[in-house]
Amino acid sequence: MRASRLLTILLTLQTRGLVTATELAEQLEVSVRTVYRDVEALGAAGVPVYAERGPAGGYRLLEGFRTRINGLTQDEADALFLAGLPGPAAELGLGAVVASAQLKVQAGLPAELRDRVGRAQLRFHLDAPGWHREADRSPELARIAGAVWTDRRIRVRYRRWAGEVTRDLEPYGLVLKAGAWYLVARTAGEGEHRDRTYRVVRIEELDVLDEAFERDPSFDLAAYWQTWSQDFVEQLRPILADVLVTEDARAMVRHLFGAHVADTVEASAGEPLPDGRIRADFPIETIEVAVPELLRLGPGIEILGPPELRARVAAEARATAARYA
Repeated sequence: MRASRLLTILLTLQTRGLVTATELAEQLEVSVRTVYRDVEALGAAGVPVYAERGPAGGYRLLEGFRTRINGLTQDEADALFLAGLPGPAAELGLGAVVASAQLKVQAGLPAELRDRVGRAQLRFHLDAPGWHREADRSPELARIAGAVWTDRRIRVRYRRWAGEVTRDLEPYGLVLKAGAWYLVARTAGEGEHRDRTYRVVRIEELDVLDEAFERDPSFDLAAYWQTWSQDFVEQLRPILADVLVTEDARAMVRHLFGAHVADTVEASAGEPLPDGRIRADFPIETIEVAVPELLRLGPGIEILGPPELRARVAAEARATAARYA
């Protein structure tokens, strides 16, 4: 276990430069005191690691030092080529680069590990887009990726539901979600910078500007996306319908409507009534959207409110019954 920690510390310092003891402790899931002892052990073994004092200090390796440790375990070799995404890489203009890098890594592996890599590629395949929808296709994606890599400002004409808008942006990152690409960018030229998310396929025009921007070193793309996507899902269904749900319909909610709706129903569920139904909150987008959605549950759900929703669903149910009478 300790040997693994020492190797992780060494490779982390080599790839990231200055790293604090607290950051290493969080990464290794050990105490800061354990990190102190491990760094001392590395120094005793001849690794030129030293500490920089002060609030902005931490540990770093002597300039120019590089370890030649390149051994991979069997599990690491199996996982290495599962991480490749040839489709998205090609969309970003990096398909040939990824293939070349994989070839070089594979060439450096022992023969037995090269065989395991080939087995993994034959047995596992990642298809990113969800069912019943095609992946986004945007001719500007590769140029946007280039601006992200080089920290260049961009000017976009963006198609929103409310109409088109032109903005100057500082592109911070790209996210692939179920076959759809999203650009995370900071608005440029405003008094107060704001981080926003843009569906790449809705960018009608793109200009990559000559002006570079300085990235905020505290920005965390993964953390931003987690918070934004959670808020997006909640805002997508801002209205809570008051419903009675049977046990069978309750079991179908997660499959038909997703985790957010199912979790809300479960969290708000009251005690079962004499007929076995439970009363709960059901998030909906609008009355118009909710009518066909809730009819999918048939008699397994009864809408108590809002009154307009109850009346609309009842009218649709009567019209359907009359059609089949």
